[in-house]
Amino acid sequence: MLKDFFGKKKKKYASIPSEQGKLEVPEGLMKKCSGCHKIYYRKEMQKNVNVCPNCDYHQSLTAWERIGSLFDEGTFEEWDKQLTTTNPLEFPGYEEKIEKDRIKTGLNEGVVTGKGSINGQPTAFSVMDASFRMGSMGSVMGEKIARAIENAKDESLPLIIFTASGGARMQEGVLSLMQMTKTSIAIKRFSEAGGLMISVMTHPTTGGVSASFASLGDYNFAEPGALIGFAGRRIIEQTIREKLPDDFQTAEFLLKHGQLDKVVHRHEVKSLLTTLLIMHGKGGETS
Repeated sequence: MLKDFFGKKKKKYASIPSEQGKLEVPEGLMKKCSGCHKIYYRKEMQKNVNVCPNCDYHQSLTAWERIGSLFDEGTFEEWDKQLTTTNPLEFPGYEEKIEKDRIKTGLNEGVVTGKGSINGQPTAFSVMDASFRMGSMGSVMGEKIARAIENAKDESLPLIIFTASGGARMQEGVLSLMQMTKTSIAIKRFSEAGGLMISVMTHPTTGGVSASFASLGDYNFAEPGALIGFAGRRIIEQTIREKLPDDFQTAEFLLKHGQLDKVVHRHEVKSLLTTLLIMHGKGGETS
């Protein structure tokens, strides 16, 4: 029964034996760590910002969970919420998949953009959500991120981008790949205007996202154990005909080879961002 309960199932409730007989446990009450496979109350894991208390594995966060863990309450303002994805190439079944993800996540696209304050320090932000089409970058995602960069430039705000993506969105073909150029050019303009960009790569950050705006920050950070890379391990090994290291394309591997500035534990991200925003801004009160 435990296997049925914590695995995929169609039942709303699962029965767990107890001294009194059977105890019905509501679905979603518990959460299994993807690292050590220990089971916790979901609320306990959420209080720890989805970091496993046992093995320190960083579980995924939704965009709004991450925003809620970082930004001062009542300070964030969302940008371009109304932008929605269409089906420019008339790819079969694409619109139905998008609609399912809208219902599942409550988002119109796999990124939330806006502005807010972190410990009193104002900043613009883009937070990607891998639960929407695996965070794949299509036309609307690229447009929202590019607009956020332009807004940050126009309002003289620093910009923080949290990435989580499986890469380009295949249903949009070359239109998806064009977003790499669009976002990169927007960041170049932002940088030339004196803007500060901080990139925080989370698991996974791959494909066209890793090869464009995710790697263009003035500071490039990553969460522990995050998968970061362009092509997959198997493709690279078949191409170069060599076995790659076990830690290849992890945040720690990239740090060791000079491609990251720091691997930052999720509990330390808010403090680090606050320090950098004060350093590059006008200072202010912290809490």
